[in-house]
Amino acid sequence: MKEDLWNNLHMQLLAHYIVIFSMCMVDYWLLRFLNKHLPYSKNIFYRIVADIIGITLICLILLWIFNHLIYDVLLIPREGMPPFLVKFTLAMSTNIPILLVFELVHYFQSEQKAIADSEKAKRKVLLFQHETLRSQINPHFLFNSLNVLSSLIYINPDNANKFTKALSKTYRYVLSLTRQPIVSVAEELDALDSYIYLMRTRFENSFTFTINKIADCSQNKIIPLTLQLLIENVFKHNIATEESLLDINITIDRDYITVKNNLQPSNSSDKGGIGLKYIVKQYEMYAKGVIVEHTKKMFIVKVPYIQP
Repeated sequence: MKEDLWNNLHMQLLAHYIVIFSMCMVDYWLLRFLNKHLPYSKNIFYRIVADIIGITLICLILLWIFNHLIYDVLLIPREGMPPFLVKFTLAMSTNIPILLVFELVHYFQSEQKAIADSEKAKRKVLLFQHETLRSQINPHFLFNSLNVLSSLIYINPDNANKFTKALSKTYRYVLSLTRQPIVSVAEELDALDSYIYLMRTRFENSFTFTINKIADCSQNKIIPLTLQLLIENVFKHNIATEESLLDINITIDRDYITVKNNLQPSNSSDKGGIGLKYIVKQYEMYAKGVIVEHTKKMFIVKVPYIQP
């Protein structure tokens, strides 16, 4: 028996490596299948159970295939061969470490990817905050605001005081972005109220502004300054006069916040600032899509909630 084992050692090693290679291939397929349909993030317990069932089925199927090849195809006699239970135990003791190694490799790769994605997201948020701050403190906005303020100081000191407070509140909200990656709709509307006051003081009766609350979504979360930047774009790209009123409407429903305005294009509109494309990119970071509808008479932007 010992001589037979030694003489057939190369065949036994070859068979052993074929079995190990087959296990690795099938275990890798099992890992990809479970990562797609039953990742650990869904349910750890079910994933572990699925792993155990998977490697058990793999061992049973591979043993059946190799037994068929050995006994029925190669016609090797069964005498002296270990029983099926011993083979199954050896297969399981070999297969479990293989799958465990694959799981560990996948786990560390996922962790590295998550860290890289997190750092990338942080850089995008910082860029967004920087661009937003730069947009709000651009010379045109500040120059126009100071011009209005200087006029009010002499004409109406009380309104000048209110204008100063609204301007201060607007900038304070912008500066708070470093602490708030997302804010509630109620916070955004509260900050927007100060910005609209600045615009009313500047443009007087040249525009109308309404908010329609179809659903109570005040605690839903959105990205800071979304509404303010969208309305800033409305003033930036349209004419607002008493003869041609600029109509701005915000509708809050269960699925979206819709910002809508009539189109009165300005030939000398300022192309600077953060723009709609930055808002779209920010929501893409949260796997949310901003819907933009552009007709001949209306410009509509539908903003989804980050968190309901």
